[in-house]
Amino acid sequence: MKYLIRGFIGLAVLVVFAFWFIFLSPRPVLTIDPAVLAGDGSVLDYCQMPVLDGSGKGARDIAKGNTPGCLYHHFPLPVLAACTAPLAAGVKDLRGLWQEIGGKHVERIEQCGARIVITSSGIIHDMGPNSTAGETSNDTRGTMFRIGGKAFCPRTSAGTTWSDDGKLELRIFGWGPVVVRRYLEGDTLVWEYPTRGTTRMKRLCKLPPSEKHPSR
Repeated sequence: MKYLIRGFIGLAVLVVFAFWFIFLSPRPVLTIDPAVLAGDGSVLDYCQMPVLDGSGKGARDIAKGNTPGCLYHHFPLPVLAACTAPLAAGVKDLRGLWQEIGGKHVERIEQCGARIVITSSGIIHDMGPNSTAGETSNDTRGTMFRIGGKAFCPRTSAGTTWSDDGKLELRIFGWGPVVVRRYLEGDTLVWEYPTRGTTRMKRLCKLPPSEKHPSR
């Protein structure tokens, strides 16, 4: 019986620690360039992609982007606008603005070198070499609940690998299991996510007005 009690106590301590770390620990240091958050990314033409010819900055020259608090307040400028590093070996070009076919989900994908930034629904995931922080994302998953008017959002961390068949894989903490995949099927971007199943997206040139401000 005493071993059972000890096991229960140990599990309870683990659950409490996990809840504290995910929801109550200090938010990641905001390393994103303030000008990126201050600018308006809804006015850009996303069918005009930067030329990755190596004439400008490299991925390691630009500060890491991450989510301010639980959500950004309006769709920000691209994090990698000044980066022109050619895509690394084995990396597929997924860049652009994408919208779920027959649905509302919209996301922007930026790439240069081995770096990739995904901006959508109030959050910014930046993975790969940069000038200010680690190569895995270190931000949030958006507001999950509120207590007394205060928003609580879980911390998240993921890194990327590319499969042999050209699929972008997001791994928990950068070394854990693959939880998300993105890849092209012709002109369609496919997004595999555990709670959404498989989502297919079409390319957009302009951000829909409904996506300028996050709704959650």
